[in-house]
Amino acid sequence: QVQLVESGGGLVQPGGSLRLSCVASGFPFDTSAMGWYRRPPGKEREMVAALATIERITNYADFAKGRFSISSDNAKNTVYLQMNDLRPEDTAVYFCNALSRGGPRYDDWGQGTQVTVSS
Repeated sequence: QVQLVESGGGLVQPGGSLRLSCVASGFPFDTSAMGWYRRPPGKEREMVAALATIERITNYADFAKGRFSISSDNAKNTVYLQMNDLRPEDTAVYFCNALSRGGPRYDDWGQGTQVTVSS
């Protein structure tokens, strides 16, 4: 059974930082591309960052470039998202998933982790 458990969110002031974690199980993590998505209030889900583990290639949405960084630890089956210089518009529920053909691989999303950026 595929399981994705996100954590690390919280309430931060504009300009602050957070590091999100996603612990994955139920599939071969070491050969799977991974990505972070987010769903702002009242909006559709959007991709934030992607990591092709084998190829060691990263991709970022325009709003994330220069501020966010995706990485992974295969020994822990964990993917991370370091977020710096956070802005109010970054407020959203953040999710992780494996990637296939540039999109989410599994329907079984985790609960997500809430990130709120406010003064």
